[in-house]
Amino acid sequence: MMTEINRQIVLASRPVGEPKSTDFEMIESVVRGPSAGEVLCRSIYLSLDPYMRGRMSAAKSYAKPIEINDVMEGGVVGEVLSSNFPGIQVGDFVLGAGGWQEYFTLPGASLRIVDPGRSPISTALGVLGMPGLTAYAGLLKIGKPESGETVVVAAASGAVGSAVGQIAKINEARAVGIAGSPEKCRFVVDELGFDDCINHRDPDFKEHLQNACPDGIDIYFENVGGPVFRAVLPLLNQFARIPVCGVISHYNDTALPEGPDLTPLILRSALVKRLTIRGFLVFDFVDEEPEALEHLTQWVLDGRLKYHEDFVSGLEGAPEAFIGLLKGKNFGKLVVEVSPSDKV
Repeated sequence: MMTEINRQIVLASRPVGEPKSTDFEMIESVVRGPSAGEVLCRSIYLSLDPYMRGRMSAAKSYAKPIEINDVMEGGVVGEVLSSNFPGIQVGDFVLGAGGWQEYFTLPGASLRIVDPGRSPISTALGVLGMPGLTAYAGLLKIGKPESGETVVVAAASGAVGSAVGQIAKINEARAVGIAGSPEKCRFVVDELGFDDCINHRDPDFKEHLQNACPDGIDIYFENVGGPVFRAVLPLLNQFARIPVCGVISHYNDTALPEGPDLTPLILRSALVKRLTIRGFLVFDFVDEEPEALEHLTQWVLDGRLKYHEDFVSGLEGAPEAFIGLLKGKNFGKLVVEVSPSDKV
């Protein structure tokens, strides 16, 4: 190796409300070589995802929080520099939980080899990675769309939502997206092939959503929560299914929102309409991963599943980009280019 210094971004303090740049700190450490069964990699692409906000909090959740002064967590595609694990060679590209740093050392058994000959290696963090698998499992295993049904997906231009709508179309359902700007809505319809897309910042959002769903909503793929969910709720059909993937509008909340208690309305709707509301994590469907990756990859190769990547240059840009992600500033899958590679 030409360097023994590893730049890392650690959690400096737990955010109160919206994360700030001072909640992160760049430090330097010595690169650790691989022990038996381990692999040392140079980070090329780092994934930034909304779930990371929850990891920054000490509140009890489905995963252990990041400790203060620990490296921020995140999926990474890296190039193997040294390997003590059979089946992974120097020069291979791998996907693993490398975190926000320039080099990472992990057990080889925890890594997945990425084939640069089939698709750009960055897609292993997006459409052919956790977001794509989330869309596939949530829609097909929980939503279970049928031909002619109406599928509405929030954050439709994002990494998960964009795949959900396209998979709905592949399964002969109508796809209606909800996004945060006219530009995003045009992309969702013109490039991704959704039947319609509604800007939730439009003053007439509720009316436009109702017009886009004249036969009601059979599946609502929830990524956002908040006012978007409240607009969707009265349009849900009997036996509608709601896969709950995320509620990004609430991730920075420090208290319950003001206003009337909507619990009775939600529960009454669930009862009267016999709704299925199921929260899920992609890890719940780990047994489905080989099948999902096979289908997702083929759809990408066939041009039936398109994607958009939003690249940020340099590890130092990760905190600001992540803060923007929680405000909806990104367009598509947000990826940090930690170091250059010709295998894009």
